[in-house]
Amino acid sequence: MARIEELVHYPVKGCAGTSVPSAEMAPTGLPHDRAFMVVDDAGGFRSQRNDPRMALIRAGITADGTRLSLGWGSGPGADGFTPLEVEVDPGGPRLDVTMHRQPFVGVDQGREAADWLSEVLGAPSRLVRVPDDHDRRVGGMTPGTSAFADSTAVLMVSRASLDLLSERILARGAEPVPMNRFRPNIVVSGWAEPHTEDRARALRLGTAELGYAKVCVRCVATTVDQSRGAKAGPEPLRTLADYRRAQGGVAFGAKFAVTRTGSLAVGDEVEVLAWDEARDEDAGLTSVPA
Repeated sequence: MARIEELVHYPVKGCAGTSVPSAEMAPTGLPHDRAFMVVDDAGGFRSQRNDPRMALIRAGITADGTRLSLGWGSGPGADGFTPLEVEVDPGGPRLDVTMHRQPFVGVDQGREAADWLSEVLGAPSRLVRVPDDHDRRVGGMTPGTSAFADSTAVLMVSRASLDLLSERILARGAEPVPMNRFRPNIVVSGWAEPHTEDRARALRLGTAELGYAKVCVRCVATTVDQSRGAKAGPEPLRTLADYRRAQGGVAFGAKFAVTRTGSLAVGDEVEVLAWDEARDEDAGLTSVPA
């Protein structure tokens, strides 16, 4: 039986995630997931693609979303950066921002947060929040909405998929990478076949339901060591290129839209309500035998 192994949300896009034991799934995904984004002085979003040090920024948020905490490294004040508490301002100045060349609007969270992020990242930065009237439509096989996620609200990866990848990386004499390289929202254990998440078209987890949108095409951010905030070589992209090629790159994990809000928790059964029996080649993936 497949079950939820871990639930993770990322209050600030590109920064470290936080595991939670349970959650109320909203139309935009797990509570406060990618509700905030760091932008440069031109309004362009910052990510680990170009700012790998973002992996060391620990963001926490209260359940009601009124206070955000920003910390650095593994402990308070690591490397001289004092943790910061930010009172979330939903009515601050609105800024024009861009993400993947698409225009959005963000609510500026003030000078104190901007100064802290600028010092940590070594470049002018500001923190913006999703506006309360944010109404973003995202496509895929099942359309949906999301906050500042790259696209669809929920990213799911199975433990079996990572196990297969680890075997292949080990076979070429390299060091396997941990699950956090892929920054999933939901980790599923119990599926015997790798990449089962690619074939699940409708799922129930607790009382929430998800609909499949598309496979997740991976970028250079997966090469960032999340514990060091630095790029760490060609894996996992090098090995994924052997057997998981997709249009636009390589794929690992699947993205889902929220089709029914509800409660879910670690340990809940992952019930597949509908399957797509197409194989990898039918989904536009190139699969190379082990």
